[in-house]
Amino acid sequence: MKATQYYPVLMTDEVSKTAAFYKEHFRFKAMFEADWYVHLQSEEDASVNLAVLDMNHETIPVSGRGRGTGGLLLNFEVEDVDAIYDTLRQKGLPMLQELRDEPFGQRHFITQDPNGVMIDVIKPIPPSAEFLAQFAEDAVPV
Repeated sequence: MKATQYYPVLMTDEVSKTAAFYKEHFRFKAMFEADWYVHLQSEEDASVNLAVLDMNHETIPVSGRGRGTGGLLLNFEVEDVDAIYDTLRQKGLPMLQELRDEPFGQRHFITQDPNGVMIDVIKPIPPSAEFLAQFAEDAVPV
């Protein structure tokens, strides 16, 4: 299978509130907007997309309707994690994990959207010697 695009779809009962959150805090813009579905695209990279869908919409199979986004963690790799952390903290977003360096090669923090979806904002950093051996040669963070 050759995928032409891949993006997560967040199912929620708060479509407009959720879309507004990603527009305001993560620089997404609406490419399609209805009361039941919003397709968002990064203002900085057209290949980064996210959609928001009414969790009770008729296009969802009956077995999946009414289920929210629990248990989901979205990762955003960025160039300046410190600046984003400062901005989102000043805006009052909850910090589930404060900004910190990890020995496996990440400087990151975790916040949360209005649905409880965790958002891990990451800047790759060089891993410790212990973790370096676990990376494929062409995947080592720098």
